[in-house]
Parts: sequence; C-alpha cells; structure tokens
Amino acid sequence: MADIKEVIKKVREKSKKRNFVQTFDLIVNLRDIDLRKPENRMNEILELPHGKGKETNIVVFSDTLKDLDVPVMTSKDIEDIAKDKRASKKLAKNTDFFLAEPKLMPVVGRFLGRYLAPRGKMPKPLGSDVKKVIESYRKSIRIKVKNSPVVQCPVGSEKMKDDEIEENIKAVLEFLEHKLPKGRNNIKNVYLKLTMGKPERLEV
Repeated sequence: MADIKEVIKKVREKSKKRNFVQTFDLIVNLRDIDLRKPENRMNEILELPHGKGKETNIVVFSDTLKDLDVPVMTSKDIEDIAKDKRASKKLAKNTDFFLAEPKLMPVVGRFLGRYLAPRGKMPKPLGSDVKKVIESYRKSIRIKVKNSPVVQCPVGSEKMKDDEIEENIKAVLEFLEHKLPKGRNNIKNVYLKLTMGKPERLEV
C-alpha cells in the first residue's frame, strides 16, 4: 500500500481553509459484487481505533437507566414521539446509533420501526456494561453497502493527527477485506477527501 500519510498530507495541503472542522472521508469503490443478493449488502458498525473526531449522536431506549451522558427515551417517550411524524423522522436522521434495553426492542419496532428500519438504524440491544457499550459506540462508524457498490465513511477530522487518521483508514480497509466475499479482490479503488476537498487516490 502506498504511504497513507503522504496522501493525508496532500489532502490537507490541497484543501482550502473552511470556517468549520472538515471530516476526512474514505471512499471505497467495489467491483464484482452483486448487490441484488441480500448477503452482499452491508450495514455494519465498526469501532475506529481513534474515533471519527466529531461527536457521535447516541440515543438509549430504557425505562430504568438514568444519569447517562446521552439522551434516554422511555417507552412513553417512544409512544409520544411516534405520534409526530416530523419529529420521528428528525430523530432518525440526526441520531447515529440507537441502543435499547432488550425488553424495549419490540416497543421501538412497533412505534418507530417505520422510521428507523429504512435507514438501517434499528437499535442494538444493550448489554450489562452500559457505559462501556456507549463508549464503544462513541468511537464507531456505520459501514453501508446497499444500492451502489461504494462505501463512504468518516475516518477522522482535520483536528486529528495524521497517525490517528492513518490507523483508522487501515482499520476500515482490514474490516472490508474480512467482510467482502472476495476480500481485497472486491476493492476496485480507494480515495480520501476532506468534506469540501477533492479526492486523492490511495493505492491498495
């Protein structure tokens, strides 16, 4: 693989200064993969070694948990917001990950499934160590392949060190190699860009 750090530096140098913190996006174009087959589609969650460098929006569905530093919605809250179509759509759009107590999964499905399922955002069940799970999701991204053979995901922000972004990129590529039917042979090419910048090719 070509020196990822060199490409990161090139992307930084070629990008104009913006009045917001830009995100490094990794674009992986795939080949020889039939997306008509459900088993070839992907909606996976990957914990990055250094997180994506920006806040991750997490909502927990629970009737018992309190004092978490993320929003918690009770079963009553779920029923109430489901009555407001616009609010439900906004919740689905603006939240990266939903986590739920196992017993509330059917409630979420019944009232909010129509908004979350099409976005691939149905909640994941919470385990016993709730805070540890939340911390893991704070550093996580969603990797999706649905209608077109391309993966685009954040791998860091301008504020992060080049070493951290490099490790995140490697983590995504290794993850894809394990998940794709033909591994690296399914990867056509890879590009890196900043939010408002032009893509630079990574050799893989």
